[in-house]
Amino acid sequence: MQASASKFNIVIIGQNNRLQYEALLFAASLRHSSPDFSGRLFVAVPQAGPRWPQDPSLHDDDLLKALRQLEAEILPFENKVFGHSYPYGNKIEALQALPEGEPFVFFDSDTLITGDVTGVPFDFDRPSASLRVEGTWPKPTLYGPGLHGIWGALYRKFGLDFESSQDTSQPVDYWRRYLYFNAGFFYYSCPRKFGERFLNYARAIRDEDIPELAGQNLDPWLDQAALPLVIHSFGGGRNALPTGLLDGSVSCHYRLLPLLYARESDHVVEVLETVAAPNRVKKVLKAYDPIKKLVLQRKGHKIREIFDRDTLPKREQVIRNRIRNKGLWMR
Repeated sequence: MQASASKFNIVIIGQNNRLQYEALLFAASLRHSSPDFSGRLFVAVPQAGPRWPQDPSLHDDDLLKALRQLEAEILPFENKVFGHSYPYGNKIEALQALPEGEPFVFFDSDTLITGDVTGVPFDFDRPSASLRVEGTWPKPTLYGPGLHGIWGALYRKFGLDFESSQDTSQPVDYWRRYLYFNAGFFYYSCPRKFGERFLNYARAIRDEDIPELAGQNLDPWLDQAALPLVIHSFGGGRNALPTGLLDGSVSCHYRLLPLLYARESDHVVEVLETVAAPNRVKKVLKAYDPIKKLVLQRKGHKIREIFDRDTLPKREQVIRNRIRNKGLWMR
């Protein structure tokens, strides 16, 4: 099912914290960079309930009005499993609120659309996710097992074929041999089916006794531990999209604004500052200090001057430290 032949929906998370401002930037960037997108844009919003000590839903009238003007639809959902204890679980539980049987793409809210998303050749029957990832999980302990044993145990746990998931051009116990994704974007033909399986796998990994996971930290990596299994179970895998589109010319998962100004292209910065400029958007964004100072007051360019994008430090921590040393780190 190719994107060019059918509509698809986009979903991001909106919450009463910095995510609400990121959601507004995402919506504005989508309309700016991909005016021909004809699917629905959902801002999924967790609702107040026993799993949240404070109400996470959106209440800012100006924010809600700006989202509506950008044709974003507010999609309330309930946290039945996760919530405050694991807010990354929002991306899992929100999927159950999306229209059944309609192809979707989930993006993390700290993403900008920088090109035509309708030109991405999604095959929604073969799910995949972001490959902009490092081998952050699992971390084998001194007494084992290694990566092969840990991932193998998870595939067996859910009755999946482990062998066919592996890139056998890579050595055993090297992380690139095993399916591993960043959950910054993922997609499939039906959000309900994908979400139900994602929830079941994540909850089982968290709650059930899997001896090979002893000593493994699942916070914040639970979603990234479960996601490869879900994708493989639906017949998806790595390299499902041409390189250079998502996490490239079409989207930018910037994560934090200081990192955007340090690392990303002039085009990404131009999109960010252009979509933040209209009054209906700017008057909302100025309530959030990092956007007000770095974007609206252009102090992000002071960060930009610190770095040569062609020779960036390999370690992100070095980038962060340089920004802090100049007194420009904000989040």
